This record gives sequence, structure tokens and C-alpha cells, in this order.
Amino acid sequence: MGADLKSVDAKCNCGREEQNMRYIKSLAEKFNFVTEEHRLLLRLLREHVPEHKKKYFVAMSAMVLMAFTTAAMAWLMGQVVDVMSDPDRKSNIFFISVAIFVIFLAKGFSSFVQVTFLARAGNRIVADKQIQVFNHMVHQSADYIGSISSSDLVLKVANSVKRARSVIDIIVTSFVRDLLTLIGLIALMFYQQPVLSLVTLIVGPIILLSLRNILGRVKLIMEQEMAGMGSIIKVIQETSLGMRVIKAFALEDRLLDRMTFAARKVERRSNKIKALEAATDPLVDTVAGFAIAGVILIGSIGILGESDATPGQLITFVTAFLLSYEPAKRLSRMRVGLETGMIGVRMMYQVLDHPITLVEPESPKVAPEAPIEVKLENVVFGYNSATRIIDDISHTFHAGKVTALVGPSGGGKSTILNLLLRLHDPSEGQILVNGIDLKDLKFADLRKLISFVGQDTFLFDETIKENIRMVRAGATDEEVVNAAKIANAHEFIEKYQNGYDTMIGENGRNLSGGQRQRLSIARAILKNAPVLLLDEATSALDSHSERHIQEAIEVVTKGTTMIVVAHRLSTVLKADKICYVEEGKIIESGTLSELLEKNEKFARLYETQFNVD
Repeated sequence: MGADLKSVDAKCNCGREEQNMRYIKSLAEKFNFVTEEHRLLLRLLREHVPEHKKKYFVAMSAMVLMAFTTAAMAWLMGQVVDVMSDPDRKSNIFFISVAIFVIFLAKGFSSFVQVTFLARAGNRIVADKQIQVFNHMVHQSADYIGSISSSDLVLKVANSVKRARSVIDIIVTSFVRDLLTLIGLIALMFYQQPVLSLVTLIVGPIILLSLRNILGRVKLIMEQEMAGMGSIIKVIQETSLGMRVIKAFALEDRLLDRMTFAARKVERRSNKIKALEAATDPLVDTVAGFAIAGVILIGSIGILGESDATPGQLITFVTAFLLSYEPAKRLSRMRVGLETGMIGVRMMYQVLDHPITLVEPESPKVAPEAPIEVKLENVVFGYNSATRIIDDISHTFHAGKVTALVGPSGGGKSTILNLLLRLHDPSEGQILVNGIDLKDLKFADLRKLISFVGQDTFLFDETIKENIRMVRAGATDEEVVNAAKIANAHEFIEKYQNGYDTMIGENGRNLSGGQRQRLSIARAILKNAPVLLLDEATSALDSHSERHIQEAIEVVTKGTTMIVVAHRLSTVLKADKICYVEEGKIIESGTLSELLEKNEKFARLYETQFNVD
């Protein structure tokens, strides 16, 4: 009983601690102590600055030198005035001239070093982060990729990473170059005219308070602009991929209206952002101009008791004040740049922080040797808990045999193939290859076991040869040609002027549907995997070509475990076993003669397609 009370008390304390932590977190975010944006910013810096610390150290050293030369230049301006106004000191003008030349030379050198090393570090960050985001994206499940439009993915991989680089550059340049320059110039101002310098410090708080309202509006409009850019990319992609449909249905004007609407929205938001950014300049200019005029007036008439200052001291002070104007302005606008860049950083981490649901085993098993038997044991799958696409299927696809999956559309045939490719994991049950669960195999080992040809063929923007050889980088030209011949593709390839070296365009846009399908079949044949999945692989071919390819595949795939999805029964009549799939279940299975003898659903489908009375 005492132990139970202690357990309950511990749980209560744990609950109170969690509530306290949540309360502290909400207070911190409410009062802007540590916001989510701050955490993302610190994470970005931790991930990249240490990795490129040598480059940043060189760049920041150059910035320190630049800050020093700026302050030295202001001091020398005062020396020039004093020397020119004092005949006894005119002999020093030569040394001052040399010093000015050296300072400008050092300033130019430091500027070159700063820009070069910042660019090297930044460009490497962009490249590494794009690779990291892309790598994380391609290892995501098909569900995740399907839930995001391709335009959003393009925006997140390409544009958001560049924004991340800009955020780091802003922080480094602002907190090193601009801040040190400003500190050096203010120190020089205090050294020359301490009282006047105190008066000028009023300028900074006024500018910061005035900019506070601008920042919130910039952030909101920037988020909307990023969304608008995604809409523009989406329209361009749809136009590029769907040109045939657009032309066939005369949709040019409709697509133009969509593009115009998206582009105008981005234009209006871009104008608002530029207007808000531009508003900071006249604001800073007005306040600074008023301060400069006041400083000169006060210093010249000696209101604050410093009229005994030399002309050179006053010129040094005014020059330092004028030179501090630009770094002060850049620092005041730093938040605007950060707010803009953090939109991209947030989008980038949305991709990187999304958990990968399909993971490799920590201790993978050795991949089985051919021939491969595939077994489904009580497999259940649905894209959500409410709907089952595959409903408790148990079936064995025997090694070296051809199994056909037929039945009405939406019954779950293609989903079975997707589960075998491990594009998804079953909600319940197991999928075994020679007794080994797919989840216990490395992805690379699993994919070596399987070749796939789908009805929605995908080809790369490469040559015909490289598209076929993509699955086997070490395949010889002779093997590529042989695979093309088996797929009945060699004849049309040879008609091109460049033959196998012909570029086929994005997703094979320069080829017909049948030609694309033949290249996909050639690609699968060249891989020569022990399991071959065909999902309506010959749907775009005429009957003669389809029969020719089927006969060739039968010869080269002896001993291969084939699973074929087909709506045309003529393509699967020679299968060793036929499964009728409907509503996520295998309703009946057997040989062609066995299913016809049953005279059930498959028999009726057969009678419909072959007009059997």
C-alpha cells in the first residue's frame, strides 16, 4: 500500500513538474526570452558555424581589420585638418598621406578576404544543406512525399536553404564587422568629444523603437510571399507536364489566369516588403541627419563648453559620426533581414524534422538468395485507420512462378505491389521473402531483389542508354542493347539520329507512351532481379508488341518470381496462378482452368472480356 502511495505521489510530482515547465516555457515565449525562432536560429548556428570555423575565423579577422581601418580613417581626417591649418606641422603631411594609402589598401584587402571566405563557407552550407534536405526527403515514406506538392518541395529544397545561408551571413557581418566598426567609431567619438557623444546616443533608441512595428509586418508578408512563390512554381510545373491536355482542351487562357493571379499576388507582397524595408532608410536618415546637424551646431558654438576643441578634433568627431551611420543603419535593419531569412529556415527544418516512418533495422538480416518466395501473412493496410485498402490478406507467391492479380480498379492490386516494394509498411501482419520479414532487410538489399515496371512510367532527363543503364551502373553497352531488344525497343531507338545517345527530355516527353513503357521494361530486364513486379506494364502497347514482349520476357525470366497486375486478361492467361482481388481481399485464386470451373467472379470477368456466351 505504501509503495502504491509513493508511486502515485511520484506521478503527481512528475505531472506538476511538467506543468511548471510548460508554464515557464509559455512565459519565456510571451516575454520574448526564448522563442521558437530563437531556438531555430541557435540550432542553425550550432550545426554550421563550428564546421566552418576556420573560414569564419579568417572572415571575422578581416572584419576586425576593416573596423580598425574605418576608425583610423576617421582619426586621420582630423589630423589632415590640423596639419593643414598649422604651418609648423605641414612636414607631417607626407607621413599622413602614406598612412591614408596604407589604410585604404588594408581596407580593400580585408573586404576581399571577408567576401571571399564568407562566400566559401556560405556556398558550402547551401550545398551541404540541400544534400541533407534532399537525402531526408528521398528516405521519407511515399505517404509523406504524396502529401506535399512538388512545388513546395522544390521551394523547400532550393530556396529555403539559401535563406538559411543568408541568416548566418547577416549575423556574422552584423555582429562582427558592423558592431565592431560602430564600437570603434563611438570610442573615437568619445575620445574626441565625450559630451557631444553622449548627446548622439539618444539617436539609437529612437531608431530601434521606430523599427519595432515594421518588423512584425515584414514577417507576415514574407510568409505570404513564400506561399505565393510556391503557387507560381506549381503552375509552371503543371503547364510543363500537362501541355498535351492543356492544348487538347484549350486551357491556355485558364492557366494564364492562374499564373497572372499568383504572380500579381507575389508582386503586391514584394512591393509591400520593399516599401517597409525602404521605410527604414528615410527614418534612419531623418533622425541621423537631425543629430548630425545638431552636433555640428552645438560643437561649433560651444554650447556644451567644448569650443576649445581644435578643428581637427571636431572634424574627426563628425567624420566618425558620419561613418558610423552606415553600420548603425545596417544593424538597425538586421532584424528585417533576419525575419525574412527565418521564414526559409523554418521551412527547411519542417522537412528535416519530419520523422522518417520507414526505417532500416539496426541489425539487418542477410538478404536471401534466389529463387525468392514471397508470402503475405494476415496483411492489413490503410492510409488511415478508418479505411482498409488491404484487408487481412494471406497468400504465397511461389518461387519461380508467375502470379497474376486481376479484378476491378481500386481493389488493392497495386497497393500489394507497393507493400512488396516497401513503399509502405503493413498496419498489421507480415510480408516475408524466403521467411525473412521485409522490415529485417536493409533497403538496398531489398531493392536488389526486386525489379518493377508500372503503368505510369517514369524516365530521367538523360539519354536512352543511361535511362536503361540507371539500374546497373556497370552494365555494358551490349547488355543495354540486348535488354532493349527483349523489350522490343531496339528498332525505334535505332531510328533516332543519335541512337542510344538520344536525349529523351523530361520524363521522356520526346517519346510516345508505348516507347516509354518499352524503355521501362528494358530497364527492369537489365536489372535481372529474382522478383519482377509488373503493374499494367504493357497497357500502352498494341496487341502485337505486347505479345512479342511477353514471349521474350518468358524466356529471359525463367526462375524469376513474377507478380503481374493486369486488367486485360489476355496478358495473364499463361500465369501459373491467377488471384481475383476485390475490396482489399483475394476472393479466389487458382489456375485459369480452375477458376473457370468455379464459375464465380473471375469466370464472369473472363466471359465479359472474351465475349463468351
